[in-house]
Amino acid sequence: MSNLGQFDSDFYQSNYTIENQEQSGNEPHAYGNLYESRKQQASEQPPSAFIPSEMFIPSGYSGQFLQPASNPDYYSQSSYIDSFDEEPPLLEELGINFDHIWQKTLTVLNPLKPADGSIMNETDLTGPILFFVALGTTLLLAGKVQFCYVYGMSAIGCLGIHGLLNLMSSSGVSYGCVASVLGYCLLPMVILSSCAIFFSLQDTFGTVLALVVIGWCSLSASKIFISALDMEGQQLLIAYPCALLYGLFALLTVF
Repeated sequence: MSNLGQFDSDFYQSNYTIENQEQSGNEPHAYGNLYESRKQQASEQPPSAFIPSEMFIPSGYSGQFLQPASNPDYYSQSSYIDSFDEEPPLLEELGINFDHIWQKTLTVLNPLKPADGSIMNETDLTGPILFFVALGTTLLLAGKVQFCYVYGMSAIGCLGIHGLLNLMSSSGVSYGCVASVLGYCLLPMVILSSCAIFFSLQDTFGTVLALVVIGWCSLSASKIFISALDMEGQQLLIAYPCALLYGLFALLTVF
């Protein structure tokens, strides 16, 4: 038992005594002061144990980090901004030119006015779509639901005229150009269908008016085609199939 007591005294040997316990009880802020002192010592330690020496800033360095030299003329000379400023308007990119639309409309309204081939040889479908919708709307107001017939005959008629012009001309023509010209020349037929809203065309006056409108549309279309395709002397040959096509629209309008 004496050996066991000696082992206990040796195992639990320390410098902590009851007097130290009483002293710590009398000083309630001792642990707080100890914590503050250790925290201050940790902050005063050099960071060389955790940060490589290459990361330290030399005392004589006066530059700035992550701030490259800027050029005030950079944005003014940027090619991106220049290319953005030089971009055409949106309507021009979509192929919508109101000036050309107005000139084509005036050319159709005046069959005796010479056509500008450079303007007419364009794939512009804005005006034709408006005239197709206007024709269908006026027929609807006259009590005739003929939208399917209008678009169906237009598509088939454009295919026929397109094939005929490619056989007659040496330069050839695109389907879009044929659809554009035939669509613009449909404007007089819109006027005829507008007249059908207010009075009946199933009499002598209506028949004569329909024949005049058919000749008006076909002459305007043939004039534009010979101007755009350089087909001088062949206007009557082109006007005949165009008159057959516009005659179908006249039948829809009158009856």
